[in-house]
Amino acid sequence: MKQKILLVLSILFGLVFINSGLNKFFNYMPAPENMPEEAMKLMGAAMDFGWLIPLVGVVEILGGLLFISNKYRALGAIIIFPVMIGIVLISLVNIPSTRPISLVLLAINLWVLYENREKLAPLFRR
Repeated sequence: MKQKILLVLSILFGLVFINSGLNKFFNYMPAPENMPEEAMKLMGAAMDFGWLIPLVGVVEILGGLLFISNKYRALGAIIIFPVMIGIVLISLVNIPSTRPISLVLLAINLWVLYENREKLAPLFRR
């Protein structure tokens, strides 16, 4: 039962990140109207770099695709983890309305990392 729940959550998690990554290239989802001013400044600064938003988009798409597959889910969780930390920090500091979903996504990512701890252990050995 636990594996089925993890599979469903992994598919949903992966689709969320694939959608978010594709939106960075095609802009089909409008920005929320009630976004705080600090968050708008932060997003504007990220867009000024020119390469940062496409890079995050590629990482989200790649990580989301890997997260969906059972064989490469651990790799997808590692790839998405830095982006996930950024999302959580932005939600905690700048956009409080997104805290619940960002913390749920972080919990799913951490669960997958924990479930694959044996596969990932060699990364942390000397």
